[in-house]
Amino acid sequence: MIIKSIELADYRNYGCLSLEFDRGTNILYGDNAQGKTNILEAIFVAATTKSHRGAKDREIVAFGKEEAHIRTYLEKEAVETRVDMHLRKSKSKGIAIDGQKIKKAADLMGLCNVVFFSPEDLGIIKNGPAERRRFVDMELCQLDSLYLYNLNHYNRIVNQRNKLLKDMYMNPDLKETLGVWDMQLASFGSKIIQRRKLFGEQLNEIIYGIHRKLSGDREELAVHYEPDVEAEDFEEKLRANQDRDIRAKMTSVGPHRDDFSFIIGDIDIRRFGSQGQQRTAALSLKLSEIELVKKIAKDAPILLLDDVLSELDSNRQNYLLGSIGDIQTIITCTGLDEFVKHRFEINKVYQVSEGTVACMNGV
Repeated sequence: MIIKSIELADYRNYGCLSLEFDRGTNILYGDNAQGKTNILEAIFVAATTKSHRGAKDREIVAFGKEEAHIRTYLEKEAVETRVDMHLRKSKSKGIAIDGQKIKKAADLMGLCNVVFFSPEDLGIIKNGPAERRRFVDMELCQLDSLYLYNLNHYNRIVNQRNKLLKDMYMNPDLKETLGVWDMQLASFGSKIIQRRKLFGEQLNEIIYGIHRKLSGDREELAVHYEPDVEAEDFEEKLRANQDRDIRAKMTSVGPHRDDFSFIIGDIDIRRFGSQGQQRTAALSLKLSEIELVKKIAKDAPILLLDDVLSELDSNRQNYLLGSIGDIQTIITCTGLDEFVKHRFEINKVYQVSEGTVACMNGV
């Protein structure tokens, strides 16, 4: 799958924009704060319904406007698909595929797989567990519709259970209904735990070889899934922690508290690794994400690189650029220096300045 073109209306700093992309390597260059990342964000939103920055729809709509529009034209095996998305400040988003409205935003997931890599991702190893869970959830939601279904239901039940725990402060008799929520939470949560465990196994099959090459055969990286509770013990742990949850007014057990660790030898680099080890592991993780999509979805993802090359040393740059030859790639950078010009093939170049985009023919 590739993205042929994108059209934006009242999206952040773009009143009206239309861009066509090459199926190879596309460059968006310009100074900071000109709107380069906004284009990558729009592609990500069009593919996943969510901003990679975690922004709400109302934050994406241009100032003074009530609605933003994204239209993308996708192509796979010579078949074109049009996706229209309306982002509204005060309502849920509307989505249509080839002119047909879809009932749930989840129905869009998996149509177009994207991998987004930004400088912030280089901290995914050392940052908090929420960021690692978000990485896993976003990837699995694109690749596995059943996981998306289970995760949506689990999150909703956690919120409902937490509300019940708060309401019990004024109405203790509500405790009698807690068991019903616990049973549902355990049902959906157990499926999430099992799928995350499989994801860790699938990831390890890929990341081992990639990291060995990136580290010059000096290091072997393994990803360890750390479930907060085992699937078969989930419902029992919920019951055992009911009194504590009532006091805290929140659910203290479940996959919403899971984590992943990254081990080199016997060292947990999340806690004790050097910055170089953490950054290399993060790059290995993102490159593994690409290969995982190819393996599971039987399709190459669209790769979005947001000013990440400037954050990598020459060895990591070379490995990254050598890994994307067969993938449609859209890269943002602040300038077309000699590195960008001559290290790999560029198929299309755009200059971005103050919310306007110009195609640079002959660059």
